[in-house]
Amino acid sequence: MEQKKINPPEDVVAGRNAVVEALRSGRPIDSLYVARGDRSGSLRALVAQARKLDIPVKDADPVKLDHLCGGAVHQGVVAVAAAKAYASLDDIFALAAERNEPPFLIIADGLEDPHNLGAMLRVAECAGAHGVVIPKRRSVGLTWAVGKASAGAVEYVPVARVANLAAAVDEIKSRGVWVYAADVGGQNWCETDFSGPAAVVIGSEGFGVSRLLREKADFVISLPMLGKINSLNASVACGVVCYEIVRQRKGIRAK
Repeated sequence: MEQKKINPPEDVVAGRNAVVEALRSGRPIDSLYVARGDRSGSLRALVAQARKLDIPVKDADPVKLDHLCGGAVHQGVVAVAAAKAYASLDDIFALAAERNEPPFLIIADGLEDPHNLGAMLRVAECAGAHGVVIPKRRSVGLTWAVGKASAGAVEYVPVARVANLAAAVDEIKSRGVWVYAADVGGQNWCETDFSGPAAVVIGSEGFGVSRLLREKADFVISLPMLGKINSLNASVACGVVCYEIVRQRKGIRAK
């Protein structure tokens, strides 16, 4: 009986030859997953090419690889395509200059849930942010799941993926932008002046804002937690803070 061929999901490229062609074509790739411990001939060349193109390479066990490609034959390598090509910090600042607005950035400190990042992109687009910054490691990238969760916002919001988030914060500050970390123990968010150039740091789902980024921030801002749960969903907290920035920038007076 002939075995039915299994096709991987549309955002996944499985198999050595298919991944070679995807890299050669210039297709935006979010991550390359390679069988743990296998760096034989063609796989070694694939890893080298991915790193040359600044694509994160992640080790994975066979179960992970099978899951990623839906059971299709992967030959020890799976590439996950990006929903859109990444931007740079320069692109984000150029967009602010083009709109003649003070820069407004969102820094996602290690979000791992694609639905959270997608919702954050939706907030960013609706609130007029000029871009979102994410780390290359220990963070979800611009996968198709993120694109779907963003409800189309991924097409309009530049997303810069940086090798070192702390260094990126230093660069953002050097360009005259105030950095606000949304974390516990800070000043009241609605008593904070956001009228100038602003970058808001939103922490990860499990750990919040990292210690280093909190220390680098110019201000720590907090939302009141009146229930038994001590934190909001990352994208919800992002939405509250971003719309306070919108209110202040638009000069909308609170009653």
